[in-house]
Amino acid sequence: MIFPSVLWAPQRGTGAVRRTPAAIGQTPWRAVWPLACWLALAGNVPLWQRVAALDGSVGQTAVLLAGLGLLVWGATAALLSLMVWPFAYRPLASVLVLVTAFNTHFMLQYGAVIDPTMLANVVQTDAREVRDLLSPALPFTVLLVAGVPLWWIWRRPLRSRHWLAQTGRNAGGVALGLLVTVLVALLTYQNLASLMRNHKDLRYMINPLNSVYAATRLAADQLPRQVKALQPVGEDAHLGASYAQQARPPLLVLVVGETARAQNWGLSGYARPTTPALARWQAQGDLVNFSQVQSCGTNTQVSVPCLFSPLTRAQGGDQTAEHENLLDVLQRAGLAVLWLDNQSGCKGVCDRVPHASTRELNLPGVCADGECFDEALLQGLDERIAALDPQRRARGVVLVMHQMGSHGPAYSRREPANHKPFQPECTSNTLSECAADQLVNAYDNSIAYTDHFLDQTLQWLQTQADQGRYDTGLLYVSDHGESLGENNLYLHGLPYAFAPDQQTRVPMVTWLSAGLQQRSGVSADCLRQQAARPLSHDHVFHSVLGLMDVQTAVHQPALDLYRPC
Repeated sequence: MIFPSVLWAPQRGTGAVRRTPAAIGQTPWRAVWPLACWLALAGNVPLWQRVAALDGSVGQTAVLLAGLGLLVWGATAALLSLMVWPFAYRPLASVLVLVTAFNTHFMLQYGAVIDPTMLANVVQTDAREVRDLLSPALPFTVLLVAGVPLWWIWRRPLRSRHWLAQTGRNAGGVALGLLVTVLVALLTYQNLASLMRNHKDLRYMINPLNSVYAATRLAADQLPRQVKALQPVGEDAHLGASYAQQARPPLLVLVVGETARAQNWGLSGYARPTTPALARWQAQGDLVNFSQVQSCGTNTQVSVPCLFSPLTRAQGGDQTAEHENLLDVLQRAGLAVLWLDNQSGCKGVCDRVPHASTRELNLPGVCADGECFDEALLQGLDERIAALDPQRRARGVVLVMHQMGSHGPAYSRREPANHKPFQPECTSNTLSECAADQLVNAYDNSIAYTDHFLDQTLQWLQTQADQGRYDTGLLYVSDHGESLGENNLYLHGLPYAFAPDQQTRVPMVTWLSAGLQQRSGVSADCLRQQAARPLSHDHVFHSVLGLMDVQTAVHQPALDLYRPC
Protein backbone atom coordinates (compact mmCIF):
# COMPACT_ATOMS: atom_id res chain seq x y z
CA MET A 1 0.00 0.00 0.00
CA ILE A 2 1.34 3.44 -0.97
CA PHE A 3 0.68 6.18 1.60
CA PRO A 4 0.23 9.83 0.62
CA SER A 5 3.39 10.56 2.59
CA VAL A 6 5.50 9.54 -0.45
CA LEU A 7 7.14 12.82 -1.40
CA TRP A 8 8.68 12.09 -4.77
CA ALA A 9 7.64 9.84 -7.65
CA PRO A 10 9.44 9.41 -11.00
CA GLN A 11 7.56 10.48 -14.14
CA ARG A 12 7.15 7.50 -16.47
CA GLY A 13 8.94 7.51 -19.75
CA THR A 14 11.12 10.58 -19.12
CA GLY A 15 13.22 9.75 -16.12
CA ALA A 16 12.34 13.19 -14.79
CA VAL A 17 11.17 13.66 -11.26
CA ARG A 18 7.65 15.02 -10.69
CA ARG A 19 6.41 16.43 -7.39
CA THR A 20 3.25 14.98 -5.94
CA PRO A 21 0.71 17.18 -4.15
CA ALA A 22 2.10 15.90 -0.87
CA ALA A 23 5.52 17.30 -1.75
CA ILE A 24 4.12 20.72 -2.63
CA GLY A 25 2.41 21.21 0.72
CA GLN A 26 3.89 22.97 3.74
CA THR A 27 5.64 21.06 6.48
CA PRO A 28 4.00 21.40 9.91
CA TRP A 29 7.04 23.31 11.22
CA ARG A 30 6.82 25.96 8.51
CA ALA A 31 3.05 26.20 8.95
CA VAL A 32 3.08 26.56 12.72
CA TRP A 33 6.07 28.55 13.92
CA PRO A 34 5.88 31.60 11.61
CA LEU A 35 2.13 31.83 12.30
CA ALA A 36 2.75 31.59 16.04
CA CYS A 37 5.31 34.38 15.75
CA TRP A 38 2.85 36.64 13.92
CA LEU A 39 0.09 36.00 16.44
CA ALA A 40 2.47 36.63 19.33
CA LEU A 41 3.61 39.96 17.87
CA ALA A 42 0.87 41.55 15.74
CA GLY A 43 -1.96 39.79 17.58
CA ASN A 44 -0.88 41.16 20.93
CA VAL A 45 -0.37 44.84 20.23
CA PRO A 46 -2.72 45.87 23.10
CA LEU A 47 -0.68 43.72 25.49
CA TRP A 48 2.65 45.18 24.33
CA GLN A 49 1.26 48.70 24.59
CA ARG A 50 0.09 48.03 28.13
CA VAL A 51 3.41 46.52 29.24
CA ALA A 52 5.39 49.35 27.62
CA ALA A 53 3.30 51.93 29.49
CA LEU A 54 4.12 50.47 32.92
CA ASP A 55 6.53 52.24 35.22
CA GLY A 56 10.07 50.95 34.94
CA SER A 57 13.41 51.53 33.26
CA VAL A 58 13.93 50.99 29.57
CA GLY A 59 16.01 47.91 30.33
CA GLN A 60 13.38 46.37 32.59
CA THR A 61 10.65 47.01 30.06
CA ALA A 62 12.73 45.47 27.27
CA VAL A 63 13.33 42.34 29.35
CA LEU A 64 9.63 42.06 30.14
CA LEU A 65 8.61 42.51 26.50
CA ALA A 66 11.19 40.00 25.24
CA GLY A 67 10.42 37.42 27.91
CA LEU A 68 6.66 37.68 27.61
CA GLY A 69 6.90 37.70 23.81
CA LEU A 70 8.92 34.47 23.72
CA LEU A 71 6.60 32.88 26.24
CA VAL A 72 3.52 33.73 24.16
CA TRP A 73 5.28 32.52 20.99
CA GLY A 74 6.12 29.14 22.50
CA ALA A 75 2.68 28.62 24.04
CA THR A 76 0.92 29.61 20.81
CA ALA A 77 3.13 27.25 18.80
CA ALA A 78 2.26 24.42 21.19
CA LEU A 79 -1.45 25.18 20.77
CA LEU A 80 -1.20 25.28 16.96
CA SER A 81 0.79 22.03 16.92
CA LEU A 82 -2.22 20.26 18.41
CA MET A 83 -4.21 21.23 15.31
CA VAL A 84 -1.79 20.05 12.64
CA TRP A 85 -3.95 17.55 10.79
CA PRO A 86 -4.29 17.94 7.01
CA PHE A 87 -8.05 18.50 6.88
CA ALA A 88 -8.40 20.33 10.20
CA TYR A 89 -5.45 22.70 10.47
CA ARG A 90 -6.43 25.40 8.02
CA PRO A 91 -10.03 25.96 9.24
CA LEU A 92 -9.05 25.74 12.91
CA ALA A 93 -6.04 28.02 12.52
CA SER A 94 -8.18 30.48 10.53
CA VAL A 95 -10.74 30.65 13.34
CA LEU A 96 -7.95 31.27 15.84
CA VAL A 97 -6.52 34.06 13.68
CA LEU A 98 -9.90 35.76 13.26
CA VAL A 99 -10.64 35.49 16.98
CA THR A 100 -7.26 37.10 17.66
CA ALA A 101 -8.04 39.92 15.25
CA PHE A 102 -11.46 40.65 16.77
CA ASN A 103 -9.99 40.49 20.28
CA THR A 104 -7.31 42.96 19.25
CA HIS A 105 -9.91 45.41 17.99
CA PHE A 106 -12.04 45.36 21.13
CA MET A 107 -9.05 45.50 23.44
CA LEU A 108 -7.65 48.50 21.55
CA GLN A 109 -10.97 50.32 21.27
CA TYR A 110 -12.51 49.66 24.67
CA GLY A 111 -9.78 48.32 26.95
CA ALA A 112 -11.65 45.02 27.18
CA VAL A 113 -10.09 41.79 28.38
CA ILE A 114 -11.17 38.27 27.49
CA ASP A 115 -12.12 36.05 30.41
CA PRO A 116 -14.85 33.40 30.87
CA THR A 117 -17.50 35.92 31.94
CA MET A 118 -16.74 38.17 28.99
CA LEU A 119 -16.99 35.21 26.62
CA ALA A 120 -20.31 34.21 28.20
CA ASN A 121 -21.52 37.74 27.61
CA VAL A 122 -20.43 37.50 23.96
CA VAL A 123 -22.34 34.25 23.52
CA GLN A 124 -25.48 35.93 24.88
CA THR A 125 -25.11 39.05 22.70
CA ASP A 126 -28.00 39.64 20.32
CA ALA A 127 -28.08 41.28 16.88
CA ARG A 128 -28.88 44.73 18.31
CA GLU A 129 -25.80 44.69 20.53
CA VAL A 130 -23.60 43.44 17.70
CA ARG A 131 -24.82 46.31 15.52
CA ASP A 132 -23.88 48.83 18.19
CA LEU A 133 -20.35 47.42 18.38
CA LEU A 134 -19.68 47.63 14.64
CA SER A 135 -17.45 50.51 13.58
CA PRO A 136 -15.33 51.49 10.55
CA ALA A 137 -12.21 50.58 12.50
CA LEU A 138 -13.29 46.95 12.93
CA PRO A 139 -12.73 45.64 9.37
CA PHE A 140 -9.49 47.64 9.13
CA THR A 141 -8.11 46.04 12.31
CA VAL A 142 -9.26 42.57 11.28
CA LEU A 143 -7.62 42.93 7.86
CA LEU A 144 -4.42 44.29 9.37
CA VAL A 145 -4.10 41.52 11.94
CA ALA A 146 -5.63 38.59 10.06
CA GLY A 147 -4.82 39.30 6.40
CA VAL A 148 -1.21 38.08 6.28
CA PRO A 149 -1.66 34.97 8.45
CA LEU A 150 -4.77 33.88 6.54
CA TRP A 151 -2.79 34.12 3.32
CA TRP A 152 0.00 32.11 4.95
CA ILE A 153 -2.41 29.43 6.13
CA TRP A 154 -4.21 28.99 2.82
CA ARG A 155 -1.34 29.44 0.36
CA ARG A 156 -0.47 25.75 0.52
CA PRO A 157 -2.02 22.69 2.11
CA LEU A 158 -0.15 20.71 4.73
CA ARG A 159 1.87 17.75 3.61
CA SER A 160 -0.18 14.64 4.16
CA ARG A 161 1.39 11.90 6.27
CA HIS A 162 0.33 8.68 7.85
CA TRP A 163 -1.66 9.41 11.02
CA LEU A 164 0.90 7.70 13.24
CA ALA A 165 3.77 9.76 11.86
CA GLN A 166 1.65 12.90 12.07
CA THR A 167 0.81 12.19 15.71
CA GLY A 168 4.51 11.97 16.49
CA ARG A 169 5.26 15.23 14.71
CA ASN A 170 2.40 16.99 16.48
CA ALA A 171 3.61 15.72 19.85
CA GLY A 172 7.11 16.97 18.99
CA GLY A 173 5.74 20.40 18.09
CA VAL A 174 3.77 20.61 21.33
CA ALA A 175 6.82 19.50 23.35
CA LEU A 176 9.08 22.07 21.68
CA GLY A 177 6.56 24.86 22.21
CA LEU A 178 6.16 23.94 25.87
CA LEU A 179 9.94 23.66 26.26
CA VAL A 180 10.39 27.21 24.96
CA THR A 181 7.64 28.40 27.31
CA VAL A 182 9.12 26.67 30.36
CA LEU A 183 12.68 27.83 29.67
CA VAL A 184 11.60 31.43 29.20
CA ALA A 185 9.44 31.29 32.32
CA LEU A 186 12.37 29.95 34.37
CA LEU A 187 14.83 32.52 33.01
CA THR A 188 12.51 35.48 33.56
CA TYR A 189 10.47 34.13 36.46
CA GLN A 190 11.08 36.95 38.91
CA ASN A 191 10.15 39.71 36.47
CA LEU A 192 7.16 37.92 34.94
CA ALA A 193 5.80 36.71 38.29
CA SER A 194 5.94 40.24 39.66
CA LEU A 195 4.27 41.58 36.52
CA MET A 196 1.38 39.12 36.64
CA ARG A 197 0.96 39.45 40.40
CA ASN A 198 0.68 43.24 40.26
CA HIS A 199 -1.27 43.45 36.99
CA LYS A 200 -3.54 40.41 36.98
CA ASP A 201 -5.63 41.66 34.08
CA LEU A 202 -2.65 41.16 31.71
CA ARG A 203 -3.17 37.41 31.72
CA TYR A 204 -6.55 37.98 30.02
CA MET A 205 -4.92 40.08 27.29
CA ILE A 206 -2.71 37.33 25.85
CA ASN A 207 -4.06 36.52 22.40
CA PRO A 208 -5.30 33.96 21.39
CA LEU A 209 -4.63 31.97 24.56
CA ASN A 210 -7.12 34.10 26.48
CA SER A 211 -10.00 32.97 24.26
CA VAL A 212 -8.97 29.31 24.39
CA TYR A 213 -8.75 29.44 28.18
CA ALA A 214 -12.07 31.31 28.48
CA ALA A 215 -13.87 28.88 26.17
CA THR A 216 -12.49 25.87 28.02
CA ARG A 217 -13.46 27.26 31.42
CA LEU A 218 -16.89 28.29 30.20
CA ALA A 219 -17.61 24.85 28.72
CA ALA A 220 -16.31 23.04 31.81
CA ASP A 221 -18.44 25.25 34.06
CA GLN A 222 -21.69 25.45 32.15
CA LEU A 223 -22.11 22.23 30.19
CA PRO A 224 -22.43 19.90 33.22
CA ARG A 225 -24.94 22.29 34.80
CA GLN A 226 -27.07 22.45 31.66
CA VAL A 227 -28.05 18.80 32.04
CA LYS A 228 -28.86 19.08 35.76
CA ALA A 229 -32.25 20.24 36.99
CA LEU A 230 -32.24 23.40 39.09
CA GLN A 231 -32.42 22.82 42.81
CA PRO A 232 -35.73 24.07 44.23
CA VAL A 233 -35.68 27.06 46.56
CA GLY A 234 -38.24 28.09 49.14
CA GLU A 235 -40.45 25.02 48.90
CA ASP A 236 -42.04 26.17 52.15
CA ALA A 237 -42.88 29.64 50.74
CA HIS A 238 -46.30 31.01 51.67
CA LEU A 239 -47.93 34.40 52.07
CA GLY A 240 -47.84 36.07 55.49
CA ALA A 241 -50.54 37.47 57.73
CA SER A 242 -50.87 40.74 55.79
CA TYR A 243 -52.78 38.85 53.06
CA ALA A 244 -55.46 37.46 55.39
CA GLN A 245 -57.91 40.36 55.12
CA GLN A 246 -56.20 42.73 52.72
CA ALA A 247 -58.16 45.68 51.36
CA ARG A 248 -55.97 45.85 48.27
CA PRO A 249 -53.30 43.50 46.90
CA PRO A 250 -49.69 44.72 46.75
CA LEU A 251 -48.03 45.58 43.45
CA LEU A 252 -44.24 45.84 43.39
CA VAL A 253 -42.34 46.95 40.29
CA LEU A 254 -38.74 45.82 40.27
CA VAL A 255 -36.79 47.73 37.60
CA VAL A 256 -33.51 46.12 36.58
CA GLY A 257 -31.43 48.98 35.22
CA GLU A 258 -28.73 48.57 32.62
CA THR A 259 -25.20 49.99 32.80
CA ALA A 260 -26.06 52.87 35.13
CA ARG A 261 -23.15 53.80 37.36
CA ALA A 262 -23.53 55.58 40.69
CA GLN A 263 -20.83 58.11 39.79
CA ASN A 264 -23.18 59.80 37.29
CA TRP A 265 -26.36 59.46 39.36
CA GLY A 266 -27.64 62.86 40.40
CA LEU A 267 -29.25 61.65 43.65
CA SER A 268 -25.89 60.23 44.78
CA GLY A 269 -24.04 63.54 44.61
CA TYR A 270 -23.17 63.89 40.92
CA ALA A 271 -22.78 67.58 40.08
CA ARG A 272 -25.03 67.38 37.02
CA PRO A 273 -28.84 67.16 37.28
CA THR A 274 -29.16 63.71 35.68
CA THR A 275 -32.06 62.70 37.98
CA PRO A 276 -34.28 65.82 38.32
CA ALA A 277 -37.58 63.90 38.31
CA LEU A 278 -36.45 61.46 40.97
CA ALA A 279 -35.20 64.42 43.02
CA ARG A 280 -38.77 65.77 43.02
CA TRP A 281 -40.14 62.42 44.21
CA GLN A 282 -37.45 62.35 46.87
CA ALA A 283 -38.45 65.84 48.03
CA GLN A 284 -42.02 64.62 48.46
CA GLY A 285 -40.73 62.21 51.08
CA ASP A 286 -41.50 58.68 49.85
CA LEU A 287 -38.52 57.95 47.58
CA VAL A 288 -35.22 56.86 49.09
CA ASN A 289 -31.87 56.75 47.29
CA PHE A 290 -29.23 54.26 48.43
CA SER A 291 -25.81 55.70 47.66
CA GLN A 292 -23.43 52.83 48.52
CA VAL A 293 -24.48 49.80 46.48
CA GLN A 294 -22.15 47.22 44.92
CA SER A 295 -23.09 45.07 41.95
CA CYS A 296 -22.58 41.32 41.87
CA GLY A 297 -20.81 41.37 38.52
CA THR A 298 -19.55 43.65 35.78
CA ASN A 299 -21.79 42.40 32.99
CA THR A 300 -25.43 41.47 32.48
CA GLN A 301 -24.76 37.76 32.05
CA VAL A 302 -23.44 37.55 35.60
CA SER A 303 -25.28 40.33 37.42
CA VAL A 304 -28.88 39.63 36.44
CA PRO A 305 -28.95 35.97 37.56
CA CYS A 306 -26.97 36.91 40.68
CA LEU A 307 -29.44 39.69 41.47
CA PHE A 308 -32.25 37.13 41.73
CA SER A 309 -30.20 34.32 43.26
CA PRO A 310 -30.77 33.05 46.80
CA LEU A 311 -26.98 32.91 47.11
CA THR A 312 -24.79 35.87 47.91
CA ARG A 313 -21.86 36.62 45.68
CA ALA A 314 -19.52 35.08 48.24
CA GLN A 315 -21.62 31.91 48.21
CA GLY A 316 -21.44 31.59 44.42
CA GLY A 317 -24.36 33.71 43.28
CA ASP A 318 -22.16 35.00 40.47
CA GLN A 319 -21.67 31.49 39.07
CA THR A 320 -23.88 29.62 36.63
CA ALA A 321 -27.21 29.09 38.38
CA GLU A 322 -27.79 25.76 40.08
CA HIS A 323 -30.82 26.93 42.08
CA GLU A 324 -34.19 28.42 41.33
CA ASN A 325 -34.44 32.15 41.89
CA LEU A 326 -36.54 34.87 43.49
CA LEU A 327 -39.25 34.72 40.82
CA ASP A 328 -39.74 31.00 41.42
CA VAL A 329 -40.20 31.59 45.16
CA LEU A 330 -42.67 34.44 44.61
CA GLN A 331 -44.68 32.33 42.19
CA ARG A 332 -44.57 29.32 44.51
CA ALA A 333 -45.97 31.48 47.31
CA GLY A 334 -49.01 32.24 45.13
CA LEU A 335 -48.22 35.70 43.71
CA ALA A 336 -48.58 36.75 40.07
CA VAL A 337 -45.19 37.36 38.47
CA LEU A 338 -44.45 39.01 35.11
CA TRP A 339 -41.12 39.80 33.42
CA LEU A 340 -41.05 42.49 30.70
CA ASP A 341 -37.83 42.76 28.72
CA ASN A 342 -36.35 45.58 26.65
CA GLN A 343 -32.93 43.96 26.58
CA SER A 344 -31.27 40.84 25.24
CA GLY A 345 -33.28 38.50 27.48
CA CYS A 346 -33.53 37.57 31.14
CA LYS A 347 -30.49 35.21 31.17
CA GLY A 348 -32.67 32.31 32.30
CA VAL A 349 -34.19 34.11 35.28
CA CYS A 350 -37.71 34.37 33.82
CA ASP A 351 -37.88 30.99 32.08
CA ARG A 352 -40.49 29.58 34.46
CA VAL A 353 -42.76 32.63 34.89
CA PRO A 354 -44.86 34.66 32.41
CA HIS A 355 -42.63 36.93 30.35
CA ALA A 356 -42.77 39.15 27.29
CA SER A 357 -40.44 41.29 25.23
CA THR A 358 -40.78 44.69 23.59
CA ARG A 359 -39.63 43.04 20.37
CA GLU A 360 -43.25 42.08 19.89
CA LEU A 361 -44.18 45.77 19.68
CA ASN A 362 -44.09 48.15 16.74
CA LEU A 363 -44.81 51.55 18.22
CA PRO A 364 -44.23 54.62 16.00
CA GLY A 365 -41.81 57.01 17.63
CA VAL A 366 -40.91 54.49 20.33
CA CYS A 367 -39.67 51.42 18.44
CA ALA A 368 -37.55 51.30 15.29
CA ASP A 369 -35.13 48.83 13.68
CA GLY A 370 -35.97 46.12 16.20
CA GLU A 371 -35.17 48.31 19.22
CA CYS A 372 -37.45 50.27 21.55
CA PHE A 373 -36.91 53.06 24.01
CA ASP A 374 -37.63 52.00 27.57
CA GLU A 375 -41.00 53.77 27.49
CA ALA A 376 -42.24 50.77 25.51
CA LEU A 377 -42.19 48.76 28.74
CA LEU A 378 -45.12 50.88 29.98
CA GLN A 379 -47.25 50.42 26.87
CA GLY A 380 -50.37 48.34 27.55
CA LEU A 381 -49.22 47.62 31.08
CA ASP A 382 -52.73 47.47 32.54
CA GLU A 383 -53.76 44.93 29.91
CA ARG A 384 -50.65 42.80 30.52
CA ILE A 385 -51.36 42.64 34.25
CA ALA A 386 -55.06 41.94 33.65
CA ALA A 387 -54.06 38.94 31.54
CA LEU A 388 -52.26 37.28 34.47
CA ASP A 389 -53.89 34.49 36.47
CA PRO A 390 -56.78 36.24 38.29
CA GLN A 391 -56.41 34.29 41.53
CA ARG A 392 -52.72 35.08 41.76
CA ARG A 393 -53.31 38.69 40.74
CA ALA A 394 -55.87 39.07 43.53
CA ARG A 395 -53.19 38.14 46.05
CA GLY A 396 -50.49 40.41 44.68
CA VAL A 397 -48.26 41.18 41.69
CA VAL A 398 -44.50 41.46 41.21
CA LEU A 399 -43.62 43.05 37.87
CA VAL A 400 -40.00 43.05 36.68
CA MET A 401 -38.98 45.48 33.94
CA HIS A 402 -35.55 44.95 32.36
CA GLN A 403 -34.32 48.17 30.80
CA MET A 404 -32.16 48.97 27.81
CA GLY A 405 -30.97 51.80 30.06
CA SER A 406 -27.48 53.08 29.26
CA HIS A 407 -26.25 50.10 27.28
CA GLY A 408 -23.16 51.10 25.31
CA PRO A 409 -21.36 51.91 23.22
CA ALA A 410 -24.23 53.59 21.32
CA TYR A 411 -25.38 55.72 24.24
CA SER A 412 -26.90 58.30 21.90
CA ARG A 413 -29.42 55.70 20.67
CA ARG A 414 -30.92 55.12 24.13
CA GLU A 415 -33.32 58.07 24.20
CA PRO A 416 -35.42 60.08 21.73
CA ALA A 417 -34.18 63.42 20.40
CA ASN A 418 -36.37 65.43 22.78
CA HIS A 419 -34.70 63.86 25.85
CA LYS A 420 -31.11 65.01 25.35
CA PRO A 421 -30.40 67.80 27.86
CA PHE A 422 -26.61 67.59 27.58
CA GLN A 423 -25.04 68.76 24.33
CA PRO A 424 -23.04 68.24 22.21
CA GLU A 425 -22.97 64.48 22.54
CA CYS A 426 -20.84 61.74 21.08
CA THR A 427 -22.77 59.81 18.42
CA SER A 428 -19.97 57.38 17.51
CA ASN A 429 -19.64 53.87 18.86
CA THR A 430 -15.85 54.17 18.61
CA LEU A 431 -15.67 55.74 22.04
CA SER A 432 -11.93 56.41 22.05
CA GLU A 433 -12.43 58.82 19.15
CA CYS A 434 -14.97 60.94 21.06
CA ALA A 435 -14.05 64.03 23.02
CA ALA A 436 -14.26 63.17 26.72
CA ASP A 437 -16.93 65.78 27.49
CA GLN A 438 -19.09 64.68 24.54
CA LEU A 439 -18.84 61.04 25.62
CA VAL A 440 -19.98 61.98 29.12
CA ASN A 441 -22.82 64.06 27.62
CA ALA A 442 -24.06 61.04 25.65
CA TYR A 443 -23.90 58.80 28.71
CA ASP A 444 -25.55 61.37 30.97
CA ASN A 445 -28.38 61.75 28.48
CA SER A 446 -29.09 58.04 28.84
CA ILE A 447 -29.14 58.40 32.64
CA ALA A 448 -31.49 61.37 32.34
CA TYR A 449 -33.80 59.26 30.18
CA THR A 450 -33.79 56.51 32.82
CA ASP A 451 -34.85 59.24 35.25
CA HIS A 452 -37.71 60.12 32.89
CA PHE A 453 -38.70 56.47 32.51
CA LEU A 454 -38.73 55.91 36.28
CA ASP A 455 -40.78 59.09 36.69
CA GLN A 456 -43.40 57.71 34.29
CA THR A 457 -43.36 54.37 36.14
CA LEU A 458 -43.86 56.12 39.48
CA GLN A 459 -46.74 58.17 38.09
CA TRP A 460 -48.41 54.96 36.91
CA LEU A 461 -47.87 53.34 40.32
CA GLN A 462 -49.25 56.41 42.09
CA THR A 463 -52.35 56.26 39.90
CA GLN A 464 -52.85 52.58 40.78
CA ALA A 465 -52.64 53.49 44.47
CA ASP A 466 -54.88 56.57 44.21
CA GLN A 467 -57.55 54.56 42.43
CA GLY A 468 -57.48 51.96 45.19
CA ARG A 469 -56.39 49.09 42.95
CA TYR A 470 -53.12 48.20 44.64
CA ASP A 471 -50.72 49.14 47.42
CA THR A 472 -47.77 49.97 45.19
CA GLY A 473 -44.01 50.14 45.45
CA LEU A 474 -40.89 50.34 43.29
CA LEU A 475 -37.34 49.08 43.65
CA TYR A 476 -34.81 50.14 41.02
CA VAL A 477 -31.24 48.86 40.84
CA SER A 478 -28.73 48.80 37.99
CA ASP A 479 -27.07 45.53 37.00
CA HIS A 480 -23.54 46.98 36.73
CA GLY A 481 -21.71 50.20 35.97
CA GLU A 482 -19.61 51.49 33.08
CA SER A 483 -16.18 52.88 32.27
CA LEU A 484 -16.10 56.06 30.19
CA GLY A 485 -12.42 56.31 29.37
CA GLU A 486 -10.98 56.36 32.88
CA ASN A 487 -7.56 54.65 32.71
CA ASN A 488 -8.27 54.08 28.98
CA LEU A 489 -11.10 51.68 29.83
CA TYR A 490 -14.50 51.75 28.13
CA LEU A 491 -17.74 49.83 28.52
CA HIS A 492 -17.74 47.10 31.21
CA GLY A 493 -17.01 43.44 31.77
CA LEU A 494 -13.58 43.48 33.43
CA PRO A 495 -13.00 40.58 35.82
CA TYR A 496 -14.53 41.59 39.14
CA ALA A 497 -11.31 41.22 41.13
CA PHE A 498 -9.73 44.23 39.45
CA ALA A 499 -12.71 46.03 37.94
CA PRO A 500 -12.75 49.77 38.72
CA ASP A 501 -15.33 51.35 40.98
CA GLN A 502 -17.12 52.79 37.94
CA GLN A 503 -18.10 49.26 36.87
CA THR A 504 -19.18 47.92 40.27
CA ARG A 505 -20.85 50.80 42.14
CA VAL A 506 -24.45 51.21 41.01
CA PRO A 507 -27.52 53.32 41.85
CA MET A 508 -30.52 51.94 43.73
CA VAL A 509 -33.76 53.67 44.79
CA THR A 510 -37.03 52.57 46.34
CA TRP A 511 -40.44 54.20 46.57
CA LEU A 512 -43.37 52.96 48.65
CA SER A 513 -46.91 54.30 48.49
CA ALA A 514 -48.60 55.28 51.74
CA GLY A 515 -50.68 52.10 51.53
CA LEU A 516 -47.66 49.82 51.12
CA GLN A 517 -45.82 51.59 53.94
CA GLN A 518 -48.78 51.02 56.23
CA ARG A 519 -49.24 47.42 55.08
CA SER A 520 -45.57 46.48 55.47
CA GLY A 521 -44.82 48.67 58.48
CA VAL A 522 -41.84 50.11 56.61
CA SER A 523 -41.28 53.84 57.07
CA ALA A 524 -39.68 55.87 54.28
CA ASP A 525 -38.25 58.23 56.91
CA CYS A 526 -36.54 55.32 58.60
CA LEU A 527 -35.20 54.02 55.28
CA ARG A 528 -33.77 57.45 54.57
CA GLN A 529 -31.73 57.24 57.75
CA GLN A 530 -30.33 53.92 56.51
CA ALA A 531 -29.66 55.12 52.96
CA ALA A 532 -25.89 55.55 53.27
CA ARG A 533 -25.11 52.11 54.66
CA PRO A 534 -23.27 49.64 52.42
CA LEU A 535 -25.60 47.45 50.35
CA SER A 536 -25.23 45.14 47.38
CA HIS A 537 -27.12 42.96 44.95
CA ASP A 538 -27.07 40.35 47.72
CA HIS A 539 -29.87 42.29 49.45
CA VAL A 540 -32.40 42.22 46.59
CA PHE A 541 -33.62 38.61 46.95
CA HIS A 542 -34.32 38.93 50.67
CA SER A 543 -35.64 42.51 50.52
CA VAL A 544 -38.32 41.64 47.97
CA LEU A 545 -39.40 38.60 50.00
CA GLY A 546 -39.61 40.73 53.13
CA LEU A 547 -41.49 43.61 51.51
CA MET A 548 -44.00 41.24 49.87
CA ASP A 549 -44.42 39.33 53.16
CA VAL A 550 -43.42 35.96 51.68
CA GLN A 551 -42.63 33.63 54.55
CA THR A 552 -39.88 31.08 53.91
CA ALA A 553 -36.83 29.69 55.66
CA VAL A 554 -34.55 30.98 52.87
CA HIS A 555 -35.36 34.58 53.79
CA GLN A 556 -32.39 36.12 55.64
CA PRO A 557 -33.50 39.16 57.67
CA ALA A 558 -29.92 40.43 57.87
CA LEU A 559 -29.96 40.93 54.07
CA ASP A 560 -33.41 42.54 53.99
CA LEU A 561 -32.82 46.26 53.48
CA TYR A 562 -36.39 47.03 54.63
CA ARG A 563 -36.11 44.96 57.81
CA PRO A 564 -34.55 47.62 60.10
CA CYS A 565 -37.56 49.84 59.42
